[in-house]
Amino acid sequence: MENDRKTLVLTGASRGIGHATVKRFSSAGWRVIACSRHAFPEDCPWQAGPEDHVQVDLGDPEDRVRGIEEIRRRLNGGPLHALVNNAGISPKGEGGSRLNTLNTPEEDWRKVFEVNFFAPVVLARGLFEELKQVQGSIVNVTSIAGGRVHPFAGSAYATSKAALASLTREMAADLGPYGIRVNAIAPGEIDTAILSPGTDKIVAEIPMRRLGKPEEVARTIYYLCTDQSAYVTGSEIHINGGQHV
Repeated sequence: MENDRKTLVLTGASRGIGHATVKRFSSAGWRVIACSRHAFPEDCPWQAGPEDHVQVDLGDPEDRVRGIEEIRRRLNGGPLHALVNNAGISPKGEGGSRLNTLNTPEEDWRKVFEVNFFAPVVLARGLFEELKQVQGSIVNVTSIAGGRVHPFAGSAYATSKAALASLTREMAADLGPYGIRVNAIAPGEIDTAILSPGTDKIVAEIPMRRLGKPEEVARTIYYLCTDQSAYVTGSEIHINGGQHV
């Protein structure tokens, strides 16, 4: 039974959408190797956590290489059925203000792209052989901010997510011949701890008149990692209650 168990590598697993994704896949019997820049919390009730937690700073190119080697060591030559690139950062200005193209420090632009854009590229390349073994699936988490100017998401974050959406299509074209599918999800306003003050005004304009739930996003990620979406690749699914229409 253990040999038949599917494995997911998930970045940004410690909260919000990532945490809901851990629960969704774990409930379906998957092994989840969670990656985070934080150490595994001692008070976390997840039994498999310490053994399947990889502490890695995705914004540090050298530490990314080390992290990939650690993930491969944990896989021990076995296959990887899914890679979900969920980690993302969005720096704020003084008092939580939005950083735009005029006032975002160059250092912040580089850090954002290292985590939000380059990490998915490097992880996919580093785990390519393990994904190829079982014709696995990759899901990149983009954002509604990648397709329109958002009142809270900063310019560096938004452009990195737009680039990730384009990367998804490129990866789908490159990896498709090996049977590896690559898709993206673009969440809108999801009810997590990182919501900005004033989100209630956006909700009033969303056709469904409510925030999304992290578990709703997790279910869509799960769909894209299973045979239910066997002929879906190069797509970006909007999860925003109609906010983009």
